[in-house]
Amino acid sequence: MHRVSPCHRPPGDANLFARALGLPRELRAALELGFKGEDVQVDVAMADGAAFVAMAGIGLDAAVVRSTPRALKEHLGWVGYAAGALAHLGSRPHRLTLCLDGEEPIAREAHSVVIGNVGILPGGFSILPGALLDDGLLDVGVLAPDGWFGWGHIARRVLAGGHHADRQFEHFKARRVEVVATTELQRELDGDLIAPSHSLAVSVRPRALLVRAPGPPPAAPRP
Repeated sequence: MHRVSPCHRPPGDANLFARALGLPRELRAALELGFKGEDVQVDVAMADGAAFVAMAGIGLDAAVVRSTPRALKEHLGWVGYAAGALAHLGSRPHRLTLCLDGEEPIAREAHSVVIGNVGILPGGFSILPGALLDDGLLDVGVLAPDGWFGWGHIARRVLAGGHHADRQFEHFKARRVEVVATTELQRELDGDLIAPSHSLAVSVRPRALLVRAPGPPPAAPRP
């Protein structure tokens, strides 16, 4: 089992993992938590041999990470990512095959697949309602909006704090996930780019990471 302190900063600019744990942003409070907090076991996800704790993606979300200038990420936060996403909203969907826990493959045309332990986006908006850090499961979101109106439909649901799954945004849970695309796509882990590929394979290691936190991970709101 691995252990990290509350002062450890996971990769990526938004630090969604720390947000999900309820860790304080101020250094003094984080140091105090390191001595007085609770030991909490949370899941770790593995993608192509690399570990991540918040969210991975293949397709549009990774393309947005790649195209958004670092200055926008650092100074504007989620607004910077939103600005970077505008240039990609008119892109065509990709042909994907999704395999969950070795079951029958699911064929889709989608812009992106996100796989995570954490269900929030930069800015605190919910994209995977019900995602939990310690349930031994991965939450999988398949984004397949139908044009600009479809993106508006998804945005309204995300901003409202939850949504019901439909063909424009499907939500699954699994322990092992493999996404295979017909073309090479951008990929990211916790907001950091990894090499583009035709596929992304992710598995979960239940409660494999020990962290110091204010208490047990808060229960996520259900859709």
